Amino acid sequence: MDKVKIVVAALIVVGALVGYYQWPDTSVFLRTAAIFAAFGVGAGIALTTSYGREFVAFSRGTLNEVRRVIWPTRRETIQATMVVIVMVLVIGLYIWLLDTLAFWAVYDLILNVRG
Repeated sequence: MDKVKIVVAALIVVGALVGYYQWPDTSVFLRTAAIFAAFGVGAGIALTTSYGREFVAFSRGTLNEVRRVIWPTRRETIQATMVVIVMVLVIGLYIWLLDTLAFWAVYDLILNVRG
């Protein structure tokens, strides 16, 4: 029965999308409201299935885990950001130096282009 409910929910949403483009003379507001209503009805039907109940249980568990997270303070966030910025600059400088040395080695030493 769950699969039938999922198919019905999908058909409701697809029907609303088809209707949106089928009647372009109707107000955009009404067509958009119908789409949102169809998504709500489709979601309501889908949530009554075992898959929907599992999704709700998963979502509740996720929210509980987010509440348990110890978020960094403003000072810790700023310090970590500064470390990242400094490391990006240092690595960028290192890569630029390697590129310059490789360019010099290839053109001056190997190909003798610059005379």
